[in-house]
Amino acid sequence: MVKRRREIFLQFSQIRGTIKKFAIVLAFMVAFVFMLLNKSENILIEKTSTTANEIVSSAVDVLVMPATALVKGYEYLRSLRKIDMENRALREENRRLTIANAKSRALEIENRLLARMLNYTVPPEASFITAKVVAEEGNAFAHALTVYTGGSPNVRKGQVVISDKGVIGRVELSGRNYAKIFLINDINSKIPVMAEKSRVRGVLSGENDPLPKMIFIPIDAGIEIGDRIVTSGIGGVFPSGLPVGEVISIDKDGVRVRPFDNLNRLEYVQIVDYKLPDPADEFAGGDIAQ
Repeated sequence: MVKRRREIFLQFSQIRGTIKKFAIVLAFMVAFVFMLLNKSENILIEKTSTTANEIVSSAVDVLVMPATALVKGYEYLRSLRKIDMENRALREENRRLTIANAKSRALEIENRLLARMLNYTVPPEASFITAKVVAEEGNAFAHALTVYTGGSPNVRKGQVVISDKGVIGRVELSGRNYAKIFLINDINSKIPVMAEKSRVRGVLSGENDPLPKMIFIPIDAGIEIGDRIVTSGIGGVFPSGLPVGEVISIDKDGVRVRPFDNLNRLEYVQIVDYKLPDPADEFAGGDIAQ
């Protein structure tokens, strides 16, 4: 009986030792398995995280694209507005500079014109004023100018009006500040003239045409194209020798004369008082010998 119990104890001890050995091996195996599982989980988590980041980044890019486009569009519109404002400012500046340049050129031309006119030597017995042209009449019935005389009391009907190049007309009406001038091509204008070279006399008659005509001249006058026409002094209104124009054509109807100055581009004129006696006054005063 005792022997039987001892055998059972020994067998139980062997079984327990085997179980312990198996348990140690099993523990190592379990530990190894857990190690493998932990490493696998880290790789899986890392891959999952990377994939998720890529997906989220792509989604964010897609969501941000409209906002980026709006910001870029807003910046583009702002730049266009800025460019438009700069262009407007440049156009305004260019307009101001153009006006200033035109005014400067006009003043330069006026200064040159006035300088030439002031260089004109008026005879000692004569006086003159410079008047600015303020209006023109050019039609089938009249060729006249209205000039500003500045309230000069010395402007009277019949006085000679010249430019820096020659005779352009005579005073027809005189007011307090303005005067009306008939140009030499006006139909009412009749000026005693002569050819400077041949001394042949005639009358320069306006016909409301750019080219006045020299009439009342002999058939064999000997006037040639290119001859200078000057005032003859006959009639006592215009002194002799004032330049008028140049002969440009000769035909049976008369001699056409081109004025030395362009009558359509007058800006300033001189009204000259040569202080010539009026023949009518001479007759009225009874100074003619009886």
